[in-house]
Amino acid sequence: QVQLVESGGGLVQPGGSLRLSCVVRGIIFRIYAMGWYRQAPGNERDLVAVIKSTGSTDYADSVKGRFTISRDNAKNTLYLQMNSLKPEDTAVYFCNVNNGYDYWGPGTQVTVSS
Repeated sequence: QVQLVESGGGLVQPGGSLRLSCVVRGIIFRIYAMGWYRQAPGNERDLVAVIKSTGSTDYADSVKGRFTISRDNAKNTLYLQMNSLKPEDTAVYFCNVNNGYDYWGPGTQVTVSS
């Protein structure tokens, strides 16, 4: 059974930082690309960042230079370091893996507000 569990969200002031984590169970973590998505109220779920099994990364234009995706294959854990946070980054953040089927975690709320 594939399970993804995110953590690390919370309330932060504009300009602040958060680090999200996603622990993955039930798959051979190291061979799959992993992604972070986010969904704000009334909006679609959008891709934030992706990291391939090779370690190569790609980012949405809105977060380039501020967010960093990384992975620890020994710990089956995906990370998202978020710096210089803006109110428009407020959303529920989800991690994702696709092994022929899309798996999602329950999400973690990130709120950027003064």
